[in-house]
Amino acid sequence: MAQPSFASRAYRDDAVVLRTHKLGEADRIITLLTKHHGQVRAVAKGVRRTSSRFGARLEPFMVADLQLVSGKTLDIVTQAVAKGAYGGDIASDYGRYTVAAAMTETAEKLTDVDGESGTAQYNLLVGALASLSRNEHAAGLILDSYLLRALATGGWAPSFTDCARCGLPGPHSAFSAPLGGMVCPGCRPPGSPAPAPETVVLLAALLTGAWATADASLPLHRKEAAGLVAAYLQWHLERVLKSLKHVERS
Repeated sequence: MAQPSFASRAYRDDAVVLRTHKLGEADRIITLLTKHHGQVRAVAKGVRRTSSRFGARLEPFMVADLQLVSGKTLDIVTQAVAKGAYGGDIASDYGRYTVAAAMTETAEKLTDVDGESGTAQYNLLVGALASLSRNEHAAGLILDSYLLRALATGGWAPSFTDCARCGLPGPHSAFSAPLGGMVCPGCRPPGSPAPAPETVVLLAALLTGAWATADASLPLHRKEAAGLVAAYLQWHLERVLKSLKHVERS
């Protein structure tokens, strides 16, 4: 049987760089979230050389128009054109860098097995990285909004109004990550936290993108909301997010 030609295996897609690691003396393996092909792992040959034509375009948090060639285990990057140079602005600030790392790790985990929501996850991540690079809102708020929306896109939309278990209209005073958000007194598991009403309003604003409400929130409610978002995220991912512990919370 004839093998597919190099040209027939080539494809083009927009992608955001999630993670990189070294391969050999000059190459890198790049983990990408593409707009139309889901998560892709590819080799970028020679990008660690100073003479590389597109090495800087394949750093974490960068968005590029890529040409790739399908391979048996890893694809190959043959061309990269920058579309969103967010990496430099983000990497220059430690707080923003840790937030971006948590977002890309989340995107990698969510799209590792779920290819159906890849385009939506791509658009969500690119929007969050762009907002973070421009410092449009507090970094922690951008992170928590992204995490809630990414989980909702992946099929785990939390409820911050009606009871997440029985649907009883809210507002309610208890939060349960396993049950999916705020719960009524009848559904509340023992030991469930009872966040401040202002924290619940903030969580709902972050999920829906009501930035005027989110930006006006107080630090103590932001900190409480961050803890609940982290608990919700790690419960549904069924794993600890390593980069989340490095995020600075004021």
